[in-house]
Amino acid sequence: MSRRDVRGSATWDLVEEYFRRLHEPVMGRPHKLLEPSCSADGSRIAVTGLVYDELAGLPRQACFLVDGTDLRPLTGPSGSSRQPRFSPDGTTVAFLSDRMEAGRFQLYLLRTGQLGEAEATPAVPAGTVEYCSWSPDGTKVLLGVAGLGADLAGGQGSGTTRRPKEELPDWHPRVEIGVTEESWRSLWIHDLAAGTTTRLSPEGLNIWEAVWLGPDAVVAVTSPAPDEGAWYTAVLSRLGLDGAVTELARSEVQLGWPAASPSGGRLAVVEAVCSDRWVVAGDLLVSAPGAAFERVDTGGVDVTATQWIDADRLGILGIRGMETVAAVYDAVTGKMTELWSSTDTSCGTRYPEAAWSADGRVVLVEEGYSVSQRVVVLGEERVELAGIEHSGTEYVLSVAGKAETVTWSAPDGLRIEGILCLPAGDGPFPLVVNIHGGPVWGYRNLWSMSSPWIPLLVAQGYAVLNPNPRGSSGRGQDFARLVFGEMGGEDTADFTSALDALVERGIVDPTRVGLIGGSYGGYMSSWLVTQDQRWAAAVPVSPVTDWYSQHFTSNIPYFDALFLDGNPEVPGDKFHSRSPVAHASKARTPCLNIAGALDRCTPPTQAQEFHQALLEHGVESQLAIYPQEGHGVRAFPALIDFSTRVVDWFQKHMPARG
Repeated sequence: MSRRDVRGSATWDLVEEYFRRLHEPVMGRPHKLLEPSCSADGSRIAVTGLVYDELAGLPRQACFLVDGTDLRPLTGPSGSSRQPRFSPDGTTVAFLSDRMEAGRFQLYLLRTGQLGEAEATPAVPAGTVEYCSWSPDGTKVLLGVAGLGADLAGGQGSGTTRRPKEELPDWHPRVEIGVTEESWRSLWIHDLAAGTTTRLSPEGLNIWEAVWLGPDAVVAVTSPAPDEGAWYTAVLSRLGLDGAVTELARSEVQLGWPAASPSGGRLAVVEAVCSDRWVVAGDLLVSAPGAAFERVDTGGVDVTATQWIDADRLGILGIRGMETVAAVYDAVTGKMTELWSSTDTSCGTRYPEAAWSADGRVVLVEEGYSVSQRVVVLGEERVELAGIEHSGTEYVLSVAGKAETVTWSAPDGLRIEGILCLPAGDGPFPLVVNIHGGPVWGYRNLWSMSSPWIPLLVAQGYAVLNPNPRGSSGRGQDFARLVFGEMGGEDTADFTSALDALVERGIVDPTRVGLIGGSYGGYMSSWLVTQDQRWAAAVPVSPVTDWYSQHFTSNIPYFDALFLDGNPEVPGDKFHSRSPVAHASKARTPCLNIAGALDRCTPPTQAQEFHQALLEHGVESQLAIYPQEGHGVRAFPALIDFSTRVVDWFQKHMPARG
């Protein structure tokens, strides 16, 4: 075994055994549930499940009906299927599947009361369907379609949607020509009676997300260009079925999660400071017929999901500090009624998500660091349905330690929160600070903290702190705005003060503290080692290390100009002064720099620049670029390799004694 190849090492074997013990008990069955859906009367519930048939690649997706405490397959093992959606009368399920062509999803319809295969609808030409929704009268299905080659958001792994394979010789260059026909996102409508699928949105209008606005129109987040940067200035538009487009609202920040009552009389949208597409948590705006949008007092909840239950009641999910909250807003009385809140459990992947029945019950997939996933219905009573508890989850719980909420004060007095995962035994422990992406995002109490390597590190004796610094979600828009123009500024002390507090409390050994993080977390992991030399080891993942080159190589240059509040052409600007590579001479911390070759958000050259800058100044550094990964490492066996290198790096430079 060479230093470059870690396969067959003792740590590789340990990590591989960990993942096998977790996943092998449910091979062919779902190991993770998402995208809950329910019929209007609440009698039928469906979810998307992630399924490994072997520990290779990414899991396939499949749709399941929740049958009491069981999960019954709704779709077969051919290809992937996802996003089951019940028709308004509950008799038909629409879902998306790539069973005919890998990576290219199309609409299928399944009559729930009949035997037989799902019905394939006419394929959308030169596109893949990203989402679908039923018209209020159940006669049509709205399809959000991405061109084959459209950019994926960072939270989706970056890269692009699947392009048709081109037979080109090995010597042929990779050619980029800017916006192409394949870059756009459009809206299509499938008419059930006619059996046709036709385009709704006009050429030259990019549709990021959309829902029905009554039976005769849709409301959408739109922009005049399809590049990822255009999303940050997108507006809310009405598209009539006659093709007419009318702007409804625009914002100085970002808009997302539009929702309309069945008649189309009331609208809701979330307005939020955002750093990533599809990662929207903020203020709720609601409008009545013919009236302007009004800001709703949500009791401190940053809203992350919306669904109109009827003409006047809006179901919402969101986060308030470390709490996940489900509530109903009555647009007539202006009253917000909370149905459920928890700091010990949450739901959703990027942010909380749920589905609502017509009588106001909410269906969600609940989970926590110490609670494996289960489908729960919340109303006058709490009903627990199917879950995915098995010997693999029991194994993880036996080694994952415990998670608890911690708070501390930054030097300016600002209260900062986080979730601390602790191994068994007494401290002080070696500590790994796990910095989230965004920067506008936030940790919640989720299974394995949504990172399978966190219980793995805890099992080796490490404490892992998951902090929500200034700029994180759940504390209101003023808190989120604190990171604007300040990345690498005051947020720096949010992390160093956490270290000080945990050392003072006797939890952490100050000689054994490290850093890891992806995206913004990768940036801060690189930045912090140039600002403070107490860190014993760091693993920046998908980092930004040079804002100047990032601006001209990333597919989201608008993001860095926005969040740095700067100009790359101005010498001495934050594009330069806040770049880790410009301060590499101050670093002493050994760094393992990780990147995906397919990452268009934070290109792999960012990790390479910092690696070479550290080596130039005599600092120990390694660089690992995964050829088939994008924004983060997701697929097996690359995930085993990544986790092996992470464990080895921390064990080498800050070993967990005993």
